[in-house]
Amino acid sequence: MNKAIKFILNETLFSININPATTLLDFIRNVAGLKGTKEGCREGDCGACAVLIGKIENGSLNYKSINSCLFPIANAGNSHIVTIEGLNQVELNPIQKEFNEESATQCGFCTPGFINSLTSYIIENQHLTKKNAENSVAGNICRCTGYSSIKRAIENIVEHFNSLNSPQNDRIPWLVENGILPKYFLEIESRLQQISENKNEIEIKNTIKIAGGTDLFVQKHENLLENNVTFLSKLKLNFFDENEKLVEIGSGTTIEEFRNSDFISEFYPKLKEKLELFASPLIRNSATIGGNLVNASPIGDISIILLAMNAKIKIKQNEDFRIINLNEFFKSYKKVDLAENEIIYSIQIPKQEKPFLFNFEKVSKRIHLDIASVNTAIQITYENYSIKTCKISAGGIAPIPKFLSKTSDFLCGKNITIENIKLATEIAQTEISPISDIRGTENYKRLLLPQLIKSHFIELFPKIIDVRNLI
Repeated sequence: MNKAIKFILNETLFSININPATTLLDFIRNVAGLKGTKEGCREGDCGACAVLIGKIENGSLNYKSINSCLFPIANAGNSHIVTIEGLNQVELNPIQKEFNEESATQCGFCTPGFINSLTSYIIENQHLTKKNAENSVAGNICRCTGYSSIKRAIENIVEHFNSLNSPQNDRIPWLVENGILPKYFLEIESRLQQISENKNEIEIKNTIKIAGGTDLFVQKHENLLENNVTFLSKLKLNFFDENEKLVEIGSGTTIEEFRNSDFISEFYPKLKEKLELFASPLIRNSATIGGNLVNASPIGDISIILLAMNAKIKIKQNEDFRIINLNEFFKSYKKVDLAENEIIYSIQIPKQEKPFLFNFEKVSKRIHLDIASVNTAIQITYENYSIKTCKISAGGIAPIPKFLSKTSDFLCGKNITIENIKLATEIAQTEISPISDIRGTENYKRLLLPQLIKSHFIELFPKIIDVRNLI
């Protein structure tokens, strides 16, 4: 069933009736006829399809980069979509110029994606760093393997922009003035405010429910085009609320919003860097916390992290709610405690008494852009190196994301010693049931988990845990 959708693509307002499960990439290339956005892997791995999406949120226009191959056009409503054609001007802008001068374009197939990702980073950040600029294109792959020239171009771009002393406010007018963005960007915010929001009813029952779509559009795109689908983004469930006891996070919050939130900065500052291991910025800008949980992957990073945080989930059915512990949500492989007409409304995370420590570890065949062979998280409160409370979770070692209750209970009340850590790893072996698959054999996963549990304590208590004594 087609839906009415309005959005601005580069300079043009589109008001269309279209199958809402159509990917943004297919619309850009096949309907709008803009071929600068490339079709590569269609799995969110290569970044050739990267575009910018701008939305008015909390009274201001914000941009981020996304994979258009996995982005349903329904989620593009009331937004500004920018392809490479929408960044082009009479002359090359400073970003394009550096890519050209450093021969970073090479065959050119991947270049539009790189330019879009870098532009998003520059729009949203006043002070640039080489590391963060390179991280902003972590989801963009160069098929010609010439990353040295790309890195040189990025370094030159960072130096150029930092020398200009850019303002924090009125960012877009400044970027237009300095030739990075075309002049039409000055009118986009007011034009978006004039687009009336689509008031389509949200039907939950007997539909396929889609949040970010970063997994469903890889596996079931053709099926989605042929079925009734509901896009949960219209419920605007990307929010943060808190009181004295807990922080409540809307299920529609993206992984990148979660990663950059005040909540993470205040309570879990080291987790921000660890979450760079979750896919790429292009995926994290679309994938949601609720979607990651409902996906129920046995090695879902967010599931493992939230289990160790002792999270609860708030489930909505019509106007009614129920709250359950996250460790009760996963029933069996890819099966969760969620009825056909229910959705995850929010995730509730208890505030821990201080001091407390948290750590996340992950082993995969490659460091970035890969699914874990085994992952694990731990949260500890302690006093005088004696553990008061302990929560340990692990993935890749059972049909579901696993809370290691026996291991956690054993460590409660124990002193942090080499002997107790080794005993905990032995107990953990009794709680897991890994299988051999493409990510590793059963024996390999049984070997990995104890090493990662030891890594938690080496990371959290370096003054009293000598790695040489744990080998």
